[in-house]
Amino acid sequence: MPILTLGISYRRSPIELLERLSFGDDELAKVYRHALDHDAVDEAVVLSTCNRVELTAAVPSYHAGFLALKRVLTETTGVAPDELAEPLYAHWERDAADHLFSVAAGLDSMVIGETQIHAQVREALRLADAEGAVGSTLKGLFHAAGRAGRRVRAETALGAAPDAYVSLAADLASDALDGLDGTAVVVVGAGQMAALAAKHLRHRGARITSVLNRSFEHARTLAERVGATPSELHELPDALRNADLVVTATGATGVVIDAEVVRAAIGDGRATRSLVVLDLAVPRDVDRDVRALDGVRVFDIRAIRDRLAGHDDTTANEIARAHEIVADEVHRWTVRRRSEALAPLIRAIRRRGDDVVRAELTRYANRLTELTPDEREAVEALARGVAAKLLHDPIVELKERSEPGSGGMHATVLAELLGVEPDPE
Repeated sequence: MPILTLGISYRRSPIELLERLSFGDDELAKVYRHALDHDAVDEAVVLSTCNRVELTAAVPSYHAGFLALKRVLTETTGVAPDELAEPLYAHWERDAADHLFSVAAGLDSMVIGETQIHAQVREALRLADAEGAVGSTLKGLFHAAGRAGRRVRAETALGAAPDAYVSLAADLASDALDGLDGTAVVVVGAGQMAALAAKHLRHRGARITSVLNRSFEHARTLAERVGATPSELHELPDALRNADLVVTATGATGVVIDAEVVRAAIGDGRATRSLVVLDLAVPRDVDRDVRALDGVRVFDIRAIRDRLAGHDDTTANEIARAHEIVADEVHRWTVRRRSEALAPLIRAIRRRGDDVVRAELTRYANRLTELTPDEREAVEALARGVAAKLLHDPIVELKERSEPGSGGMHATVLAELLGVEPDPE
């Protein structure tokens, strides 16, 4: 079945729209039910990250699939269709594969070559599979995308600078605090992004004093790794009073750090000390009113985008090599798709050739009775060889010209000309 990807990303969407469209893990079951309720969606995978929200689906046709996926985006988030007119993009079949493979390889990220996205693509497939939303079509696509990402990291230098997103955020904090050495850091969240931030800031000389999370056990796991004190979120006011830097990266869909909590913390004997907040979450964790507080500076994904504008240490050669790897993996996937789609017809064509050879040998059986067994075997091998050679070129051309999702025009014509029906097995 053909593949369609529909989504928005940081390239063309304001962060506010990305926030409204993003899905937390606890919302995915509803999204998948909504998607699979459409007759035009056979399989689906949701990829929701800081930089993008995408639905990749196996669909019977482009138009029906496009309308169904757009309805899923709007009806599950409350975003009006008109708001998607400008930033929405769609990729069909081979272009969808090329896009996903580039995403998994880190070539479509704000920081070229960032490695977290590869794990996010893999996790998106796992969650979709857990909801019963994927079959062989999308599993094959996402597994191939994962292979492309692994090859890019192994065969180029693009994966040599992990945590680049966090690194840029840390640069912003360092500039605001005149360095990170000795700064007291509170980490809110205990997931992968929070762990990356804590690790990176420690390497820059910062002290991780507290890790706060809704799950105390998760907070304790990360706190033990970075030498910090674990706490639950309700202890945030106390943690903020002695912090120089707050890093927040939760998967919450609402505000985690509100203005009143921050106002109380900075008003408690910190007149000469500023507070810097790195909000690495989408949707953002920090109340927008926090920005208006004296002595507080907030940096979020928008600030990181601005920082990135003049910051790219990646060589053009490495990017070009990564694109070559992606193109090679897309070609391999396309060949496999063609072979899988055409296998029933090719079996039928070859069976037709065998039937013709067998019928002709039967028709001339009386004339072959005086041949020795070796001579008869040679004649039969000759007949089978001629039939195979005559069918070889049409089969090769069929594979070359047939694109999955093209409607099978060439396959249909060849089947009609040869008078065969594709093998249902």
